[in-house]
Amino acid sequence: MPELPEVETIRRQIEPEVVGRTIAGAHILDERWTRPLPPAPIAARLVGREIVSVGRRGKYLLVGLDDGSTLLMHLRMTGNLLLAERGEEARRFGGERLYESSSEPRYLKAELELDDGRLLQFTDPRRFGHASLLEPGELGPYLDARIGVEPLSDELTPELIGRVAEGRTAPLKSFLLDQRGIAGIGNIYADEALHRAELHPLSPAGSMRREHWEALHEGIVAALEEGLRNGGASIDDYRDSRGEQGSMQDEFLVHTRAGEECPRCGERINRIVVGGRSTYFCPACQVRLRRRRRPKRRVRP
Repeated sequence: MPELPEVETIRRQIEPEVVGRTIAGAHILDERWTRPLPPAPIAARLVGREIVSVGRRGKYLLVGLDDGSTLLMHLRMTGNLLLAERGEEARRFGGERLYESSSEPRYLKAELELDDGRLLQFTDPRRFGHASLLEPGELGPYLDARIGVEPLSDELTPELIGRVAEGRTAPLKSFLLDQRGIAGIGNIYADEALHRAELHPLSPAGSMRREHWEALHEGIVAALEEGLRNGGASIDDYRDSRGEQGSMQDEFLVHTRAGEECPRCGERINRIVVGGRSTYFCPACQVRLRRRRRPKRRVRP
């Protein structure tokens, strides 16, 4: 699933290419892309609108339009947002190779035609990705109800991690995957952040103390920044807007590396399942914290 580094990579590539361009045509080929709303009225409203911004919050891509509305897109598990030239033999911008999957129309779910002839294409083999066209003023409440703090902003501090985790009995892995606390972290970067922080994924979130908040904060930021430097991770379907693979999968410390040596201590990396998600960690150097018990109240005679 594309996570913050993958979505931010796409945003950075697309923004300078599409801002100032007008949507000349909109074709929604899969009604599930806009569910529960029908696709035809949304497509009609997009035509003629100028793109004024391309933003991101958590794993959401936000295309701001000149009437104050926002086309919000979520890639989910297998979605990709590609900027392509018209024609089967056209080359992608910024690259020399053709995007191999552009000839797979069954994966194309929506296509926006820009006034310079290029195409913004949403492809999605598993059809979980979606889009919403939000009216002016709707974006803030929509996001506030679904996601928490941005991990690469000044808002995320060790103290905030401690406040969000206080009293939580959920494992740290599940805590990091909960988008209502810290936005944008998924299965990959949760494993990588916990390894950097030397924290066991099954430790109860509320068991952390200040030194653990600080270590986890550093681990989150370091893992996400490494993902950005490498253009994201391409394990399965993820490609950037040029159709290129990221290279973060070559830099994983523990994720998908079960049976290999831990790069820090040399112990074998283990794989377990936490909350239905494959989880990779080092059993030797990632400390498993115990649940902190609240002091019992003394009963007066």
